[in-house]
Amino acid sequence: MTTKILVIEDAPTLRKDIIEMLGFEGYETYGAENGLDGVAKAREIMPNLIICDIMMPVMDGYGVIEELHRDATTATIPFIFLTARTDRLDMRHGMSLGADDFLTKPFTVHELMNSIKARLQKQAEMKEQAARRLDDLRGNIILALPHELRTPLNVILGFSDLLMSDAEGMDPKRVEEMATHIYKAANRLYHLTENYITYAQTELIAGDPRLFESFRAGYQLYPSYSIAGYAREHAKARDRADDFTQDMEDVACIGLSDEYLKKITIELIDNAFKFSQKGTPVRLIGKVKGDLYMLEFHDKGRGFPVEHIHNIGGFSQFERNQYEDQGSGLGLIIAKRLTELSGGTFTVDSEPESGTVVSVGLPIRAYPE
Repeated sequence: MTTKILVIEDAPTLRKDIIEMLGFEGYETYGAENGLDGVAKAREIMPNLIICDIMMPVMDGYGVIEELHRDATTATIPFIFLTARTDRLDMRHGMSLGADDFLTKPFTVHELMNSIKARLQKQAEMKEQAARRLDDLRGNIILALPHELRTPLNVILGFSDLLMSDAEGMDPKRVEEMATHIYKAANRLYHLTENYITYAQTELIAGDPRLFESFRAGYQLYPSYSIAGYAREHAKARDRADDFTQDMEDVACIGLSDEYLKKITIELIDNAFKFSQKGTPVRLIGKVKGDLYMLEFHDKGRGFPVEHIHNIGGFSQFERNQYEDQGSGLGLIIAKRLTELSGGTFTVDSEPESGTVVSVGLPIRAYPE
C-alpha cells in the first residue's frame, strides 16, 4: 500500500518543494495551504502522516492538531510540526497537544526524511503490537471464556431444574442450599459481565480523545477511607477478614473517580486472596510518594514467574493448566489499564512460592475549587 502524507504549509514554494521531494521518495503526497483546509483534507484522505507548519492563516498548526485529536479516526495519525521558532515553550506546547516531532526551518532533506521514517516506523510497530494483543485476546477468549460461562450456567440450570421438579417434597434447608448455589453462580456470571464491560470501556477510552478527557477529569477526595472500606468488605466476603490488615495514609485528592478506584481495589484485593491460602496475611498499604498516591497489595501466596508479568492481558490467567482458579483473568489487566489511563504507574513484583506485591501509583491532584 502507498503511504499517504499530507503537507499543511502556507508558503507555496516550500509546500511544493516538500511535496515534490516526498514524491521522488515514493510517497503519495497531498498539500493544503492553511490549517482549515488541512483538517478537511486529512478527514478526506486519512493520511499515514501529517507535516504541518505552526504559523498559518485561518487556523494555525496548534488548532489543526487539536481539531484532529477530537476525532478518534484522525487522533492517532503521526504529526510532525514545522516551525521557524526555536522557543522551548512552543515545542513543549506542541508535544503536550500530541505532536510526534518538531523540525526547525530551515531543515535539510536528510532531517525531514529521517523524521518521517522514524514516525512511520513507530506507527507500524504500534499497529503490530496492537495486532499481537488482539491475537492474544482471541486465543485467551477461546480458552477461558467458554469455561467461565458454562460452569456457573450449569450450576444455575441444574439446581433450578431440581427445584422446579421437586421443590415441594424437599427439606427447606436443602432448598436454601440449592438457592445459595444458584445465587453464587449468578454472582459469578454478573462479575464476568461487569469485567467484560469495564475491559471494553478501557479500550474505548484509550482510543477516543473525548472519552479520555472525560476519564481524566474524574477525581476522588480523601480516598483512603473508601479504599480501606472496599478492601475490608471483600475480605469478609472471602471469609478472610482475620488475614487482612491495612496501613493507610491519606491524601486530599487523586485523579481517578470513585467508580474506577473501587474497581482497582476490589480486583487487586480479590487476586491477593484468590492466590494465597486462608490463614496467610494479606496487607494493603497506602502512602504518598512524590506526586503519586501509592497503593500496595501484599500477599504471601504462590506467586508466579517474572515472564508472566510481561504477558498480562485480557482473559489471560496465569498457570491455568496447573490451577483451577475461578475467574476470567481480566482483573489484573483492568486494574493496569485504569491506572495507566489515569497517568499513574503499575508494577508487579512476584516470586514463586513467596508471594506478590502489586503497586499502583495514582496521580495526586490539586484540591478542586
